[in-house]
Amino acid sequence: MLLRINKALRQMKRNSEGAVAIEFGLGVSILLMMMMGIVEVGMMLLVNALVDGGLRQASRYGITGYEEMGTNRMEEIISIVSEHTLGFVDLSSADLEILVYPSFSDVGNGEAFVDGNGNGNFDDGETFTDSNGNGARDSDVGVAGAGGAGDVVVYRLTYDWNFFTPMVSYFLPEGMDKVTFESSVAVRNEPWERVS
Repeated sequence: MLLRINKALRQMKRNSEGAVAIEFGLGVSILLMMMMGIVEVGMMLLVNALVDGGLRQASRYGITGYEEMGTNRMEEIISIVSEHTLGFVDLSSADLEILVYPSFSDVGNGEAFVDGNGNGNFDDGETFTDSNGNGARDSDVGVAGAGGAGDVVVYRLTYDWNFFTPMVSYFLPEGMDKVTFESSVAVRNEPWERVS
């Protein structure tokens, strides 16, 4: 019995039929995973470039103060961003902010406050400068809108990119099934005059 098993094992060892198919199967699976990763990264780079370009185009329109008869300037700005992303970014689920600031140095800054306890954070009861008169301390002094002549405006879009190929998420840390991108453009509006 042992001789028969030994003989069968030697015959299998010398037989190379099907080895190419097995090697091909192993090689193709690795190649396909690499190709899916390349496509996924390429798509992310493309969409990020489209968003950057869309925000730049929207800001170019926004700085002029131009409003066509019967249109809303903010709606037109959003439409420009939507057109330039070619449908890859759903603006209804993305966070598009257009904020007006007094100067470039104010971008991203909150209202000034007196840090009474010295912990570096604003706590209830501490004194603050209410720049916009809303009765609360704001962590960002930006006001929503496209601004007026000479205003500093920041166009910011934050969106979550869900992977096209689910296999890519298997190679990423647990629970990472999307990537969050943020793009922004800061400009100063041109000095314009409205003609009545």
